[in-house]
Amino acid sequence: MVKRETILLAQENPDDVLLIRLAFQKAGFANPITVVGDGAEVIQYLEGDGPYADRARFPTPTLLLLDLKLPRIPGFEVLSWIRQRPEWMCLPVIILTASSHGLDIKQAYDLGANFFLTKPVQFDDFVQMIKQLGDYGLRDTCLSVPGPFITSPEQRSGTSPAERPREG
Repeated sequence: MVKRETILLAQENPDDVLLIRLAFQKAGFANPITVVGDGAEVIQYLEGDGPYADRARFPTPTLLLLDLKLPRIPGFEVLSWIRQRPEWMCLPVIILTASSHGLDIKQAYDLGANFFLTKPVQFDDFVQMIKQLGDYGLRDTCLSVPGPFITSPEQRSGTSPAERPREG
C-alpha cells in the first residue's frame, strides 16, 4: 500500500498486534494500523458508530485483517456481515489467524474472504508473507464510493450483530 491508507486490524492479543505491526513495517508498509479487539468493534468501526464516528480520526479502512477467534462476535459472523453490505463488498478482507483447519479455510472463502493466512511461527516468514500480499495488488486497493447503487453507512437501516443480544 503505497498510499497511507488505514488498515483495520481485528485482533485481541496484544502480542500478536505488536508482531503484526512490526512485520508490516519491516515489509515496507507505512500505513497506519487501527486495532480493534473484538468483532462488535469491527462492525462499530465500519459503521462509523460510537467512538468511531469521527472519520477524520477513524478513516474508512482499505484493508481488514480479521482474526477468527474474536470475542463478542466471532470473525466468521463479522465476515458474513461485511459481505452482506454493498458498501463493504469491495473491502479486501484477509483472515489472519492461527487456524489451519480445512473447514475454517473453506468457510472463510465461502463467506467472501480474499485471502486466508495462517500466522507463521517464524517472524521472517511472517514478513515475507506480508510482502507477498503487496505483490497481489493490495498496495493500491480502494473502495467504491457510496452512490446510487452503493449506500453509505448513514443511509442503511436495520440492526447489526453488535446490537443483537448474544445467546450464551
